[in-house]
Amino acid sequence: MSPERVDPDDYDLDALRERFLPEREGERSTSIPQLADADPDLCAVALALPDGTVRASAAADVPYSIQSAVKPFLFALALVDTDGEALGRVGIEPTGEAFDAIKLESDTGRPPNPMVNAGAILTCALVDGDDPAARIRRIRTGLSAFAGRPLDIDDDVARSEHLLGDRNHALAHLMRAEGTLSATADDAVAVYASACAVLVDTATLAVMGATLALGGVNPVSGERVVPASVARDVVAVMATCGVYDGSGRWMRSVGVPAKSSVSGAIVLSAPGILGAAVISPPLDEQGTSVRGRLASEALAADLGLHVFG
Repeated sequence: MSPERVDPDDYDLDALRERFLPEREGERSTSIPQLADADPDLCAVALALPDGTVRASAAADVPYSIQSAVKPFLFALALVDTDGEALGRVGIEPTGEAFDAIKLESDTGRPPNPMVNAGAILTCALVDGDDPAARIRRIRTGLSAFAGRPLDIDDDVARSEHLLGDRNHALAHLMRAEGTLSATADDAVAVYASACAVLVDTATLAVMGATLALGGVNPVSGERVVPASVARDVVAVMATCGVYDGSGRWMRSVGVPAKSSVSGAIVLSAPGILGAAVISPPLDEQGTSVRGRLASEALAADLGLHVFG
């Protein structure tokens, strides 16, 4: 940790961005064409503070699909819409395996946690809605409340996610076979694909992270989006499972609950303090942004955010 903590209001986010722009490690995701074609030099950082102030570096207004960074918010919506029943439908333990591992709990048939693909496919199926279109509307409305502004879905990205998500279809069929998933496999994957295709930018994603960090209240809109108990549960699972099989290393080095994404986005929720977000498409072997990890480590150290610091 830095000897002297910097006030978030004074933190030079452009200098932080410039520090890690020369980093050339990592590869873009090739899971869908839109991710493979992402600008490898895109890099931005943003903070959302309790008073509603949003501070952002250059390029923090560039839109991209939220991808797996959507998972904490899907879990939150499922908890709200099922009155907490979702806690019994999906596990909360880390897996030590990749985000798309074909694996369920051996004794229950549940997904191991809501931050892996199996868990997110299930939480999408648990939100309110009589059919896929209704569940997609609910998710879009709920995510917009977290963001404090209306969010759109990139239909081309959603179509690619749906058509090319063979492992997601396999997971959905496996959950159907185990009796865990009641929706059809195709419908469940279609809803999840649309959720991953929601468009955000780095400043918006920081506000979403702050809404969880601040007990479910959006600091920009002032709206209570989810109960404080739901926000607490979601942030707790982010801390243990949010960076997949790198979650332990993340909490040691960064010390802030976070969720990574194959788009290169990372959303961070420092409980009671602030929300933050980083984007940079080149990923490490765990599917986490290389520049994003470095920037998050520096941000946490400079601002004194490590929860065990």
